[in-house]
Amino acid sequence: MLFARRQAQQLTTQILHLRVAFRRAFVQKMTGFQLQEINGDLFSAPKTHSLAHCVGADLAMGAGIAVKFKEVYGRVDQLEAQKARSGEMAVLKDDERYIYYLVTKSQSWALPTYESLQSSLEKMRDHMVKNDIHKLAIPRIGCGIDGLEWDKVSAILTEVFGREDVEITVYNYVPPQ
Repeated sequence: MLFARRQAQQLTTQILHLRVAFRRAFVQKMTGFQLQEINGDLFSAPKTHSLAHCVGADLAMGAGIAVKFKEVYGRVDQLEAQKARSGEMAVLKDDERYIYYLVTKSQSWALPTYESLQSSLEKMRDHMVKNDIHKLAIPRIGCGIDGLEWDKVSAILTEVFGREDVEITVYNYVPPQ
């Protein structure tokens, strides 16, 4: 049983990699989609970029980068009023950009799933298209203390946004030395 489960996981990973390769070869050439990674502080992203990160539905934001989002943007009461559940998203407006809270788990102490992340990303994508947002800055969402694998998350990002005219910049935080 364990062997079969591992084989299924490997097959799922291979399929995701094939999808990414296909999109990079064909679909991305037809759209303005870009996914790039840089080293730096997400909070130094240009004001032209909306921001996104993952949270639990309880909006506790007591660990990881969520603490900084809570400190910088506050307005937790406005987020709570949106009553977003796992697989959804909440959003704040900050001048000309949006701050997206991807609800990927029911409680802050729980772990997200790739399915809940994808669902949250799809809701964010729909909001971005509706509001003519073309630039997004994110951390390696779901991959810090939430434990998701970046290869799979980046494949999901490509699947969700691959047909859109959007530039996504992933900020890899490098602490000052």
